[in-house]
Amino acid sequence: MEASAAAVEANEEGGGRRRRRGVEQTSCDLRAGRAAPLPLPVATVAGMRRGPVPVVAFVLALGAAARGGGSGPVTCGSVVKLLNVRHNVRLHSHDVRYGSGSGQQSVTGVSAADDGNSYWRVRGRTAAVCERGQPVRCGQAIRLTHLGTGRNLHSHNFVSPLSGNQEVSAFGEDGEGDYLDDWTVLCSGTYWARDSEVRFQHTSTDVFLSVTGEQYGRPINGQREVHGMATSSQNNYWKVMEGIFMQPGEVFKAEQHHVEL
Repeated sequence: MEASAAAVEANEEGGGRRRRRGVEQTSCDLRAGRAAPLPLPVATVAGMRRGPVPVVAFVLALGAAARGGGSGPVTCGSVVKLLNVRHNVRLHSHDVRYGSGSGQQSVTGVSAADDGNSYWRVRGRTAAVCERGQPVRCGQAIRLTHLGTGRNLHSHNFVSPLSGNQEVSAFGEDGEGDYLDDWTVLCSGTYWARDSEVRFQHTSTDVFLSVTGEQYGRPINGQREVHGMATSSQNNYWKVMEGIFMQPGEVFKAEQHHVEL
């Protein structure tokens, strides 16, 4: 399990997992103009993982065998890895908390293609249902739930520890968090295609999910900071890589048949 040096400190001999419960404080303002980076995370590393264990085992067993590729749509219920195309790192999380900012579970970028902590499940936005196999439309709001810990990709008005941008974390319990877990898929065309480059814009604060190159030190050397950026740039683009894809439903097939006619 990973932790971070000036940023994350791992407590590998700790007992159980400490969980933060209750309502998240979301009114904290960004500290504008702060030049010095915040201290990096203090963390508890747990030996056990949350989430549906049979699904985790299934995904890890397949490993890199199930690739993105192709021109089909990304569908709800699919489990994917997302690659930042500018910096060649996959969106990653682990049960390690930030030692500054929100203190929630950290999110980073890793270069290893076979890392088991880089799988995310595609779901509908908060309080909405997206049926398994339903293609995700461009402009649709979704949640990305970390398969290993059951927490959702999240952002809010806290400063990220290295770059001073907006913090991105993983939040919630067993896949349920709050409205700050929602991200809008920005792409061209009708649906999010598996072979396309897309951006994810946070629905509440409008920042783009980004990587700009800041790296953590020991003991997670080389892992990149993932954060929210206020402006669109090449640092914002992501592409589906390895994954297990739910087959599109009948509505999508009917639409495609109509287009072909």
